Amino acid sequence: MTHPVDQVPPARQLAAFGLQHVLAMYAGAVAVPLIVGGAMKLSPADLAYLITADLLVCGVATLIQCVGVWRFGIRLPIVQGCTFAAVSPMVLIGTTGGGLPAIYGAVIVAGLAMMLLAPVFGRLLRFFPPLVTGTVILIIGLSLLPTAGTWAAGGAGAKDFGEPKNLALAAFVLALVLGVQRFAPPALSRIAVLIGIVAGTALAIPTGFTDFGAVGDADWVGISTPFHFGAPQFHGAAIVSMLIVALVTMTETTGDFIAVGELTDRPVDPRSLADGLRADGFSTVLGGVFNTFPYTAFAQNVGLVGMTKVRSRWVVAVAGGILVLLGLLPKLGAVIAAIPSPVLGGAGLVMFGTVAASGLRTLSKVEFEGNGNLTVVAVSVAIGVLPVGVPTLYAKFPDWFQTVMDSGISAGCLTAIALNLLFNHLPRKAGSAPVGGEPVALPGSRVEHAVEQPGKQGV
Repeated sequence: MTHPVDQVPPARQLAAFGLQHVLAMYAGAVAVPLIVGGAMKLSPADLAYLITADLLVCGVATLIQCVGVWRFGIRLPIVQGCTFAAVSPMVLIGTTGGGLPAIYGAVIVAGLAMMLLAPVFGRLLRFFPPLVTGTVILIIGLSLLPTAGTWAAGGAGAKDFGEPKNLALAAFVLALVLGVQRFAPPALSRIAVLIGIVAGTALAIPTGFTDFGAVGDADWVGISTPFHFGAPQFHGAAIVSMLIVALVTMTETTGDFIAVGELTDRPVDPRSLADGLRADGFSTVLGGVFNTFPYTAFAQNVGLVGMTKVRSRWVVAVAGGILVLLGLLPKLGAVIAAIPSPVLGGAGLVMFGTVAASGLRTLSKVEFEGNGNLTVVAVSVAIGVLPVGVPTLYAKFPDWFQTVMDSGISAGCLTAIALNLLFNHLPRKAGSAPVGGEPVALPGSRVEHAVEQPGKQGV
């Protein structure tokens, strides 16, 4: 039988499910060009150009990742978008010298490096047992929840941030999504997020939350041409900072791939992981050529896969096609952009909470008795959540350190890997039993056998 990941739903469902993925990630997709362009004080026309270029490459990158071309693409329901890990370095590069050409030169080099390093990361998959993957998925969900809260309150920088009316609209969308999931027929429950966003937006128009006036001012057609802002420039310091971002992005993306593999019952193997990371690198090179930024798997959509149980990669491929259209037709993009933040916040609370719950489900496979696995989870989650709760925690540290640790996902992932090695993989005294639930197979380990409890995987 065809695996659910490879099944093609009817055309009507494909369109609805694909649009649902686009609405879930749109705000995050346009945030990076808005932040970078705003910091560089670009003109409104240049900002609009950055956004359309970003949406176009988002769509192409998503299609490559889902459909797959030779050894490029993991062939799972993965949506691609600009990584937030690159924002601070790109702002620094763009505002202190070099401008956008220096950013794009560094992005191209980082993308090529990701393609070369993809097989190496593929071989590191053995360092991601259920103990590590469950912890990382849990951290991904917890790290995204503040974003949903910010949207629910009105969006970052909103003049009416935190007003009761914003939270009431978000609560309405949340209640509607839950109601559709609980009481509607299965066909409708799978598009609960789409129904919530459409109904929330319909309510927002007469109540003054948004209007579609900007749609009339948007162009009908917009085509991104290579090196629109000038030929790329290759500065040493900029390239080094972007290479650090590449390593962080590959770590985060690995966690997202494994999470989607868990949700779709198609576990990620070393080869498919390398194929997915290679596609990430290629998309990042495309970003540098077509006036946008580094790309990664979008964790927002991981939660949507888990919540709707729609596992087809062709659904997300349709979402990629819609993103391409939005990049070529700015007027359509303006329609999507008119959706108010509280509407997205209400839907985001369900989706991102689903990611965290999926991490807990994976951790249920781990044995916690008589070992240090609970400590591994506790410390990793703490390290991963710290930069989310205290954003300025590492403000006094060097830039490279901030790039790695300001991302709760990468910080928590690296911590989980290190602690799993410390507690479960280091050689022990002769005759002592390992603390994990599986035999240790790292080179140099003197532990050769372990008593495994059925159904529990610690290391």
